[in-house]
Amino acid sequence: MGTALLTDKYELTMIQAALKNGTAQRKCVFELFTRRLPSWRRYGVVAGTGRFLEELHDFTFTPSDIDFLSKEGVLNDETLDYLRDYSFTGDIYGYAEGEVYFPNSPLLIVESDFANGVILETLALSILNHDSAVASAASRMTAAADGRPCLDMGARRAHEMGAVAAARASVIAGFKGTSNYEAARLYDIPAIGTAAHSFTLLHDSEEEAFAAQIESLGVNTTLLVDTYDVTAGVDLAVKVAGTKLGGVRLDSGDLGVQAVEVRKQLDALGATDTKITVTSDLDEYAIASLASAPVDSYGVGTKLVTGSGAPTSSMVYKLVQRENSEGVMESVAKASASKTSVGGRKSAARELGSNGRAVAEVIVVGPEQESATYVQERPELRPLHVDMVTGGVIDDSWTGASGLDRAIERHEASRAELPRNALRLSTGDVAIPTITRELD
Repeated sequence: MGTALLTDKYELTMIQAALKNGTAQRKCVFELFTRRLPSWRRYGVVAGTGRFLEELHDFTFTPSDIDFLSKEGVLNDETLDYLRDYSFTGDIYGYAEGEVYFPNSPLLIVESDFANGVILETLALSILNHDSAVASAASRMTAAADGRPCLDMGARRAHEMGAVAAARASVIAGFKGTSNYEAARLYDIPAIGTAAHSFTLLHDSEEEAFAAQIESLGVNTTLLVDTYDVTAGVDLAVKVAGTKLGGVRLDSGDLGVQAVEVRKQLDALGATDTKITVTSDLDEYAIASLASAPVDSYGVGTKLVTGSGAPTSSMVYKLVQRENSEGVMESVAKASASKTSVGGRKSAARELGSNGRAVAEVIVVGPEQESATYVQERPELRPLHVDMVTGGVIDDSWTGASGLDRAIERHEASRAELPRNALRLSTGDVAIPTITRELD
């Protein structure tokens, strides 16, 4: 199945009008960015780039797609012929997946003719807006967890394919596993999960349920101990599994208080190596509140897959440079109140202080060679743009499981560069300012 109908109608009607008046082949530069972050976020995380490139592989109009568009009766034969033969032939570059970003960071740049690039707007935005929102939330959660594993358990709170995308995005930002088997299969993510309350309720007794799980999965499994009484559940868990029990899970009540009590109980029973996992509607604030509790890992669901209060990253896709009627490239920008954009082709870099910490996001506006030279000649600047598509050829190293591994590494290094106040959960300014340099 192709992905070309994962688009908005106006992209195709714009192509039709541009084909008719001869502007469809004008060279253009499109830019994907966000104007602002949520007030409680000090940085964002780029995620979805690999998925976007995977979808771009299949971004062609199938015969059934063309039949559907033809029957609608809006697009003329010239436009349908163009779409029938469409494949992206331009260049795409941008921030490496996993990189942190700030307002007005030029995250994805598409250079092509107008028709070739405008059609990618919805595909790029729908993927990056969702995945970056999840990754941004996940990054705050893993930062709050301070090295304790976070696990994705949000599949049942999302669209079925959104759950796969969310699992992938969470792993970019440091999550260590997912309950979703499709995400595990596609991206080689460790799958996690053992049993729900229904399994305990199925049996005539809690002890019988624990015994069945141990027999099936071994003593290293994690037993859910709060179906009835937690204290009694822990006693039974150790009685059935022995002191080598892998873990227990708490899913209700005051998790901090319960974790302390359960840890003492486990230690008293000799199960000193048994881990405690907590679940139950966690977010970054709940995780931070459990920092002093003897919790070994966190299972996160609803708040993760919905972006923890920010389900979209508010990214937009704008034309910033185009070829005029005389064949000269010129900058263009939107001037509407509260929705302004900065015109011109851009290079991006992160300025680092003497301690290796980021001090500013530097956006250089100007011709390709001049802006690249500006960045390369300044040792304090780390270039942020990487090539992803050249002449329509996709660099597959950014996709699949290997692309996910690259994104994980990039996020870990990028977040480590931020000033320490970037990890605060309180409302405040973004971690570093964005500085724009316009070259003459």
